[in-house]
Amino acid sequence: MKKLKYFYLVLVFGLLVISVVPVKAQCSTCSANVESNSKSGDNKTNGLNSGIMYLLAAPYLAVAVVGYIWYKKYRRKDVDLKIRPQKLNLN
Repeated sequence: MKKLKYFYLVLVFGLLVISVVPVKAQCSTCSANVESNSKSGDNKTNGLNSGIMYLLAAPYLAVAVVGYIWYKKYRRKDVDLKIRPQKLNLN
């Protein structure tokens, strides 16, 4: 039964990856404004692209900060490692 769950999970994930559809994520006003500015040689499109990159990086940065805080808070401290006092022969 467990293998069947994993199979369905992999199947759904595979179908999601395969069925990529290009979309336009801008409203029509923003899209028309950017197109007209880029055709006229204005550099405002670079600012829009930079803003999109900042918005893209923000969730990854937030997850990284939460993960680091979680790691620091819950990692095991004072772990006694039992290491043999003998030298190891690696030949």
